[in-house]
Amino acid sequence: MSVNKKNDEESPERTSKGSTRHSSYKLPPEFAQPIPDRSKPPPCLLDDVLPPKGYYEQVLALTRDFVAQPRLVYKTVTGVNGPLVILDEVKFPKYAEIVYLTLPDGTRRCGQVLEVSGTKAVVQVFEGTSGVDSQNTVVEFTGDILRTPVSEDMLGRTFNGSGKAIDKGSEVLAEDFLDIQGQPINPWSRIYPEEMIQTGISAIDVMNSIARGQKIPIFSAAGLPHNEIAAQICSQAGLVKLPSKIVCDDHEDNFAIVFAAMGVNMETARFFKKQFEENGSMENVCLFLNLANDPTIERIITPRLALTTAEFMAYQCEKHVLVILTDMSSYAEALREVSAAREEVPGRRGFPGYMYTDLATIYERAGRVEGRNGSITQIPILTMPNDDITHPIPDLTGYITEGQIYVDRQLHNRQIYPPVNVLPSLSRLMKSAIGEGMTRKDHSDVSNQLYACYAIGKDVQAMKAVVGEEALTPDDLLYLEFLTKFEKNFISQGNYENRTVFESLDIGWQLLRIFPKEMLKRIPASILAEFYPRDSRH
Repeated sequence: MSVNKKNDEESPERTSKGSTRHSSYKLPPEFAQPIPDRSKPPPCLLDDVLPPKGYYEQVLALTRDFVAQPRLVYKTVTGVNGPLVILDEVKFPKYAEIVYLTLPDGTRRCGQVLEVSGTKAVVQVFEGTSGVDSQNTVVEFTGDILRTPVSEDMLGRTFNGSGKAIDKGSEVLAEDFLDIQGQPINPWSRIYPEEMIQTGISAIDVMNSIARGQKIPIFSAAGLPHNEIAAQICSQAGLVKLPSKIVCDDHEDNFAIVFAAMGVNMETARFFKKQFEENGSMENVCLFLNLANDPTIERIITPRLALTTAEFMAYQCEKHVLVILTDMSSYAEALREVSAAREEVPGRRGFPGYMYTDLATIYERAGRVEGRNGSITQIPILTMPNDDITHPIPDLTGYITEGQIYVDRQLHNRQIYPPVNVLPSLSRLMKSAIGEGMTRKDHSDVSNQLYACYAIGKDVQAMKAVVGEEALTPDDLLYLEFLTKFEKNFISQGNYENRTVFESLDIGWQLLRIFPKEMLKRIPASILAEFYPRDSRH
């Protein structure tokens, strides 16, 4: 009894907070140890070996959706058709499931299940099907969808069309693994784009203003300087700085560019890389390059990898991301190749009937979301075959996107840069991003009047070719003079000339002063009284 009593006396007492203390014995101060903080990871003895930055985030990302289950492996390849591999005797294949193919020489390739019919599965291989052997190729079904590792450290790096680093840099530690198809955004949570992006190009800023979060493609053709225009937009883009008030432009600090190239030649890839390096913005650029000699089928996932990275930068890192996708015509042709291999019923010009829906899954991943400061602005570049704007690719793209910038071959042949034809160009979000308090109160009226005068000038030019200049009226001659000066002074500018929107508007007023006030019928009298006089300081 005495022993038990002694033990009871020396047993630790329980405090109100759940910790224990000894009532009869205390450690000397020199032996006291601080209580370790369990909320932090334990110190690693190999801190000089393991990278401490991002290490634990990657471990967390790897184990977040980890499923401990055996993977099924098959050697039942029954046929190869273009980029597709057909397998039989597959147990419970799932649509969009990721598979890994191990070739006889040990090469490992990634694919995705496109079609399921009973125990048969059709797999599209992203790296191509060359070397696939029906006898010795091992196919492993993962039971998971295609995810891509994302991290803020991807800025300044170069990846191939499958998302693998090709710049000989260190391995990127992933902060998360995201589905490349993206997450559906509730339309109610979208924010309407109302902040104008000043590109420094007059034909865009005044006539087709771009808002932050807009998707607006460049319709071009082979041999036209669409790459130069996109590079100039990247280097000069920023918010409009109003002279009347200080604009807090975090563009420089939180700006990032995600560039995805599909089927381009090495010259185009080098051009963009050189432009980014010369502008000092390479550290804020993430490049995905699928070159012309890379597998065609890889172009299906390249834009989705780029947009998944852009969504992480915009919505998690709260950056303003500019996404450039070139060339979307190569993407559509890769889509047609897969459709032909699956023997689907073709649509116009052999393209699949679901191409509109497929393009929408790419273009609609732009915009702004409520509760997030970041934004995604998309500028897809597509080359129109035979300069045909009615081709299915530009035709369907124009239905989905919020306007287009049309690059004209006739202007290019006359040495006008940038050769942007403002008549077929359009920006559907321009009306909400311009005006008093955003740009200038005369912006909308000047744009409408310039459009009207330029269109009439084009008609007069066509009439002059039929009846001759002698048969034209004095008003017609004014429109011809305006047409020439508009293309020479307003549209044409240098490759590195960065005009503010106010400078571009002033140039527009200089051109409109060719006409008397009575002929400027699209501008209200109050605006004319303020801005039309030649000694105006506005």
